[in-house]
Amino acid sequence: MLHRHPRFVKSLVLAAFIATPAASVMAQSGFPSKPIHLLVGFVPGGFTDMSGRIVAQRLSDALGQQVIVENRPGANGGIAAELTARAAPDGYTFYMASPGHTTNPIMQSKTQYDPIKDFTPITLFADIPNVLVTHPLVPARSLRDLLALARAKPGYLTQASSGIGSPGHLSGELLQMLTQTKFVHVPYKGSGAAFSDLVGGHVDLSFPSTASAFPHVAAGRLRALGVTSGKRSPAYPDVPTIAEAGVPGFDVVGWYGLLGPARMPKDVLARLSTEIIRIAKNPEVRELLKKRGATAVGSTPEEFAAFITTDHAKWSKVVKAANIKTQ
Repeated sequence: MLHRHPRFVKSLVLAAFIATPAASVMAQSGFPSKPIHLLVGFVPGGFTDMSGRIVAQRLSDALGQQVIVENRPGANGGIAAELTARAAPDGYTFYMASPGHTTNPIMQSKTQYDPIKDFTPITLFADIPNVLVTHPLVPARSLRDLLALARAKPGYLTQASSGIGSPGHLSGELLQMLTQTKFVHVPYKGSGAAFSDLVGGHVDLSFPSTASAFPHVAAGRLRALGVTSGKRSPAYPDVPTIAEAGVPGFDVVGWYGLLGPARMPKDVLARLSTEIIRIAKNPEVRELLKKRGATAVGSTPEEFAAFITTDHAKWSKVVKAANIKTQ
């Protein structure tokens, strides 16, 4: 039998530790040692659900543990948010948040979570802009024309949305606040009914997602006047942003990101954010999102935290100015 001096053995162990720091950290934390639950606050089939399933499938492969998607619809994503806020902060429960995360607590008196204090931001996974569209019969071929018409006839133009407090509704309220104009809001129970009446000429304008509006714009059934994001959409290269078209500071996107309970361990947060950012940067994932009109982001936890704080502050001003309340 070969005998080694104790100092020699100690040096071998130290060398192995230095050579594989990531493996050592994982061994210390033991994360993950059981299945992870990713909550989605909406029914299957929508963009939030699709994003969650993209993350779950690839994160399962990366972590070597099953990531289970649980659909917990209700309260515009609020039920999934509250379940996440109350979960143990161990990394085994987190959720795919969307714009309602920051707007629900402003509009809903019964909301049981603080969008900033009760969560740990992991990463902003993707975003998707909306687009201001009008029916072709509206006598406005540009945003400036539309605003001039709105100022000349306050309360004359009607704006369709998928419901009170929806991203489309709030986009319209922000535009009115920044331009001192007035539309008549017409809320519908879902985007399908809103689109039907908009295309039929029963309402004048709306702020649907770029993806859902595209076939109608391409066919000439709707006219696109401005994209809501800070930069132009690849799907609408000839359509200016609303900021470019004359409303500086207007920047609104539908966003989708991962949030866990407050006070998650730093090593667990680092592990999850690193892997999910890698998923967002994957060319196949980026192309998949692009086909839905979205852009993969993959921000750091710190960047996502700053984004949530800014988003909450922006919509707090809009909701209070417009006196928007939901049940």
